Amino acid sequence: MKSRLLALLSALVVSFCVQAAEPVSLADFARHSKYKEVKISPDGTHLAINAVIDDNTVLSILNIEDSTGFSISPREEDVVVDFWWVSDERVLYTLGTKVGQLEQPASTGELFAVNTDGKGRDILFGYRANRDPAGSTGSHIEKKQSENASAWMLDDLRDNDDDAIIGVRRWNWSHVATAGGEQFHPEVRKIDVRSGKNRTLTTSPLVDASFLTDNAGVARFTFGTDNDQKYKAYYRQGEGDKWELVVDEAQDGIRVYPIAFNRAGDGVYFFCGGDKGVGGLCLWSVATRKFKLLWSGNEAAPTSFDKTFDGKEVYALRSMPGRTAVTLVDRDAPESKLLAEMMGVFPGEDVTFTSNSKDGKKVVVEVRSDRNPGTFYLYDVDTKKLSLLLSQAPWLENKPLAAMEPVGIKARDGLALHGYLSKPPGKEDAKNLPMVVYLHGGPYGERDFWRYNPTVQALASRGYAVLQVNFRGSGGYGYDFVKSGYREWGAKMQDDVTDATHWAIKQGVADPKRICIYGTSYGGYAALQGAVREPDLYQCAIGDAGVYDLNLMKKRGDIPQSLYGENYLEMVLGNDAGVLAQRSPANQAALIKAKVMLISGGEDKRVPPVHSEAMRAALNKNGSDVVWLYQPSEGHGYYKEENVTDMYEKIIAFLDQNIGSGSKSGSSNKN
Repeated sequence: MKSRLLALLSALVVSFCVQAAEPVSLADFARHSKYKEVKISPDGTHLAINAVIDDNTVLSILNIEDSTGFSISPREEDVVVDFWWVSDERVLYTLGTKVGQLEQPASTGELFAVNTDGKGRDILFGYRANRDPAGSTGSHIEKKQSENASAWMLDDLRDNDDDAIIGVRRWNWSHVATAGGEQFHPEVRKIDVRSGKNRTLTTSPLVDASFLTDNAGVARFTFGTDNDQKYKAYYRQGEGDKWELVVDEAQDGIRVYPIAFNRAGDGVYFFCGGDKGVGGLCLWSVATRKFKLLWSGNEAAPTSFDKTFDGKEVYALRSMPGRTAVTLVDRDAPESKLLAEMMGVFPGEDVTFTSNSKDGKKVVVEVRSDRNPGTFYLYDVDTKKLSLLLSQAPWLENKPLAAMEPVGIKARDGLALHGYLSKPPGKEDAKNLPMVVYLHGGPYGERDFWRYNPTVQALASRGYAVLQVNFRGSGGYGYDFVKSGYREWGAKMQDDVTDATHWAIKQGVADPKRICIYGTSYGGYAALQGAVREPDLYQCAIGDAGVYDLNLMKKRGDIPQSLYGENYLEMVLGNDAGVLAQRSPANQAALIKAKVMLISGGEDKRVPPVHSEAMRAALNKNGSDVVWLYQPSEGHGYYKEENVTDMYEKIIAFLDQNIGSGSKSGSSNKN
């Protein structure tokens, strides 16, 4: 039977005739990617695809030879989050719930499985294991036991079709009262991929931890931050051995993360600080317990590491000082030569191998850029044929999109900052444009990347330059850069944003009388705090799901509900209630001259809407009108396409009124 997926694939060859000057509709920027991931089966005969059908993320299985297949649609409000091939004919997958546009849907922690012929569909692990949320039709030989825990794939055991290695975290692992309580530590288990029967192999000594398996599937490292917010890594020689502490930030002051074992098994690749403290790649000797530096970043840390097709070596790494930069760790590896060849086929784009058949003869290639959300190809190594598979956003093909240009900025204290400037399509050489300073959330460890960003594109498409800056505290530039942002909310972190704005003015990019500041989560905080700190610099401010009362942040939301979270907030915010009050926009509303728009969702667990409500009340008390956008069913960042479209429309209208062609100061602007 021909699948719905075949019809979707056929639709990709339709030719779209569009005029170059025709702007992309805001609804098209709000649309979810049509396909998220594509993975090929070990025998190279099938593709598993995370596809969006009827606004629901499903798992589709496609036979490559005859294009037949089927799709699995989860019940209720669930979506398929991730999936893994565990044999030639079986796929494991997880479900999630929609929590916001800015994040992947949160996993329910369950594991499901299905065969390539559609049979054998079952729930293997999770809190509904004795129910049937996946819609399976088979009967259980043994009634499964529900378990209030989350599972994730650690190792699919390449040479074992019957089992997989998973990590398990019982749900109240982080909800530990400060006065005491049981702490459930993450576990490593082996699970039968057909029956779901599993057994615990080891438990981490850390409360919040990840694991690394060796090339035989044995968990040899566990690592993460402890309740004291200090990073630790433990090692063990083999199955059944005790964990040995080998990295302790509290003792040596460093953070290094294990990435993968080498092929010989006598060394482990680590993310390390490098010789400039920015980030690098090191090899840790199992015998001597010492590190050897292999590569060091000059400006930016590695963002990812590429493993050989058999999964037993690291052959390349990627960093992003501006655009994506690829460093070949092993230039002689066949994968390195193929990658170089593919980069030649797609110059100026980011090329990655997302999956491959077990023999390495068939490879799924993904190509991305600032103007390409992602396109998947299938490469046949023997025939050297590259075939188009899927485009994540076919409706954007041949549409005018903005280029993201990397920029370097010096902060007032000399710190080097990196960011991106996107100008409206067709106005790449224009000066004195209305500009939006668009700030990322997090803030710690998060950053803006050179890649397609729908919000940036939506703003640029309507005539606005968009400036993004990775202020101190952002990720990607070393641990010291992250730590330099600790306890600097509303202070040096805000100064970086101000300095970046002044840079754009001095470069002639931005009209100094037509600048708006906008962000989500921490970015929402920084947008309003920017309006407090620099009342004459920004004509308007847009806060989306922002924190506006720092003392309240330490009491409300999901972060302070654990000892780990409490310690984290103490580390990054401090305990001086007076300082936190002074740096809270809700307490400084009288200083704001800019027009303000506030966006919030009623189901936001990270930053409850009480923050936005308090900010609006404070502004109203001081005689300021607020453009208010509230969706009771949305979470931390809007997710539903119609709500995102409505948000974009209201944001553009707000910008047009205050800094665009319809504003008093922007009367000369031709959008």
